[in-house]
Amino acid sequence: MKICAITMVYRDYWALAQWYRYFSAHLGAENLYVISHGIDPEIAKICPKASIITIPRDGLRNFDRVRMRVVNDMQSGLGNVYDWVIQTDADELVCFDPALYGSFEELFAATKAPALFGLGLNLAEVEGDAPLDPSESVFAHRKVACVTGNYSKAWAVRKSLPLRWHGVFCGYRRTEKFPFEMPDGVFFVHLKHANSEALALTNKVRQSVADSVGEDWNVPGWAKPDFHAKRFFRKLAIAKELSWEDAVSEGYKQIRDQPVRDPKRGIIKPPFINYVCRTVLPEWFRTL
Repeated sequence: MKICAITMVYRDYWALAQWYRYFSAHLGAENLYVISHGIDPEIAKICPKASIITIPRDGLRNFDRVRMRVVNDMQSGLGNVYDWVIQTDADELVCFDPALYGSFEELFAATKAPALFGLGLNLAEVEGDAPLDPSESVFAHRKVACVTGNYSKAWAVRKSLPLRWHGVFCGYRRTEKFPFEMPDGVFFVHLKHANSEALALTNKVRQSVADSVGEDWNVPGWAKPDFHAKRFFRKLAIAKELSWEDAVSEGYKQIRDQPVRDPKRGIIKPPFINYVCRTVLPEWFRTL
């Protein structure tokens, strides 16, 4: 089975290093594809054995829509030579319970679905957490997470299914029957809030990009990044805390059992439930 992973990035160096470290260990660096939004020699240093594709960084209006099309078109092309294509942002990892799957190959071999979703975990840095060494896995010193529908995203497809709005474009007449496949023990982990130092740098970049475009900017999380970060940590602090087993069960109940099927857009996606509960990751994450 041939599997690859693709992402698009602009200056999010710490997260990209985590992405490259993780997926190269599972898939081989030669099967990783990084789209660099603008010329950036630093990306080749972080991902020395990946294939790096540079696209022009100009005309940032409608950025999110254009970005989605670029990544989906490249993902579709890769689907001609790979059995499965994993697509995530640079600050997102797909983790599976090693007691259930020994590899991505085993995970994909266990499904007949054309696309897979993962239960979302928004990993956080909290008071008392040790600083992160850039060479270490984020899971070495981060274990508090929020179960979230917003990040229970589609992350892998076979053939040329486009990913849209955290879900899959399956066609306007197929939304009612298209499978919402979220396997047990597979988690979509968002790293944005897991490193306060990297978050501060990333927020400065995002704010500068939004400011440079002005009122035509249409990505809310970039227009007010500090506000959104503060809101996340405030909501995390007051979220109900559950054991890992109960948190996962509650997540499946609220998210996996209630997918959004939108025939007007032709998509199936997770429900927008941002703060299901707070939990502590099990010990096996530290081995990743």
